[in-house]
This record gives sequence, structure tokens and C-alpha cells, in this order.
Amino acid sequence: MIRTVGLVLHPERDSRAAMSTIATWVRGRQAKLLGLPEEVARTDGAIPVPADELAHQSDLIVSLGGDGTMLRSMRLARGARAPVLGVNMGRLGFLAEIDVPQLPSALSAIDDRKFTVEARSAVRSTFKGQETVGFNEVALVRRPGGPMAAIALYVEGCPFIHYVADALIVATPTGSTAYSFSAGGPIVSPRTQGLVVTPVAPHSAYNRSLVLSEGEKVALKVLPASGAIGIEADGAVVGELGPGDVLEVTAVPAAANVVRLGHTTFYQRAQRKLRLTGATEVDQSW
Repeated sequence: MIRTVGLVLHPERDSRAAMSTIATWVRGRQAKLLGLPEEVARTDGAIPVPADELAHQSDLIVSLGGDGTMLRSMRLARGARAPVLGVNMGRLGFLAEIDVPQLPSALSAIDDRKFTVEARSAVRSTFKGQETVGFNEVALVRRPGGPMAAIALYVEGCPFIHYVADALIVATPTGSTAYSFSAGGPIVSPRTQGLVVTPVAPHSAYNRSLVLSEGEKVALKVLPASGAIGIEADGAVVGELGPGDVLEVTAVPAAANVVRLGHTTFYQRAQRKLRLTGATEVDQSW
């Protein structure tokens, strides 16, 4: 039963209409509404709680925003039991389950327990004694104007391939439709557990993606010919590597949960959001 709802808001978009619906629903059930300290002023009476406590004190997290807000909500919910309901207030909204007009019926469905919970994996990377987690991807990116990124990929301690590219992406199945897809990587079902390694603008004969299982240990070593490389997790810069440095990568199965209401499948969302259609030159009778 939903007794406590946590909110995560887009930093700029107007969420008053959605907020009013959620606040009315929460009050009607004598539940509590929680929010992040820096965001509660934009809510309808939410109680401020620290970011590292929001998901642990909530039965449901509602993400009001676009894909970036949804990713932030999933990071906050990592390791907690509260699932995340994504409400799209952005442009693409690939990860969100519903749009704002569907919010009243979605909350009613949650009341009636007419929803499922889908586990989403993450990718954990460690470097120089630091650790970072992404739900879309971790990427090694060359500095603008600098030399190419030259990276050796090791699987289970064995060298497999050298990449020379603008960047190297290690994506989750969730992130397969984001940066990795833009670089030519495959679309992967979110029910799959594993990682997808995709080079960006590779300067080598081998330009294919590599799909790895969730249990395989991956290491990325920066080669002597490489320039300085930035480390990005879900688009945010989290560190830097130089020649000789190593980034270790592992999959984190079921790192967070999202609410699914059954309105659309992953493939329907992918088809619509990515504008996937058949080739126009193919005869429709085929």
C-alpha cells in the first residue's frame, strides 16, 4: 500500500498541474509527500528529506520531467524497494511510462495494484579509488581538440580489442536506445541483463558493438598513444583518465525498479520515440 510518495522534479519545467494531481491523491489517502530539500519549494507541501533517504523512506517515487530526471530518480532509488513512476514533461521522454494527462488514471491503477514492476540494471565503474554508477551508460570521451581516445578492452582479464575513437560507450540495455544507439549500437530489450560496448567514430577496421553478459568483468585501459580522456556517467563528467589508467566496469543487475502500467510495450515506445519505420522503397505487399 502506498503510504509515502517521493518526488523528483525537473529543474526548470513547470510541474504545477502534475503536482496538484499528486498532492490531491496523496491527501485523499492520508499519505505523506516527500521531496528533495532544494525542490520542496516547488511542490505542494512536500516534506524535505536528504537525497540518500528519499527512496528508502518512500513507497513510490514519482519522476516529473524528461529522461534526465528519470535517470536521476533511478540513481536515487538504487538499492531501495520503491519503484519509480516516470511522468514525461520533456521532449523525448523515452524512459517515462506516462504523460501528464494520464497521471490521474495511472495513480488509480496503482491504487488498484494494476501495475507491474520492471527491474533495470546499471553499470558500475571504478577508477583511481573512485566509483560511479550510470543507468544509461559510462563513456570514455576524448577532450575536444585533443588526440583520439586509444583504449584496450579486456574481458575477464584477457585483452580482446583496441579501439581508437572519439569515445567508447559502455551501455546498459536501458541505455542502448540513447548515446549507444546514436553511435550505431543495437537496441537491446531492458529485460536483458548485460552490457553493450560501442565505439563512437572509430578510426579502425573494427567498428562493431560488443555485447557482454552481466557476469563478465570488463577493464578499459588507456593506451600510451591516447590523449586525456573524460569519464561520463549518464552524460555527467565524473572524472578523467590518462595513459596507463584503467577503468573497471561491471553490470549491476536489478539496481532500480520502474513502474509499468501496460499501456505500451518497450518496442512500441522504441518505434514511436525513435521514429522507426520500414524502408520506404520496399513494396508494402511484402
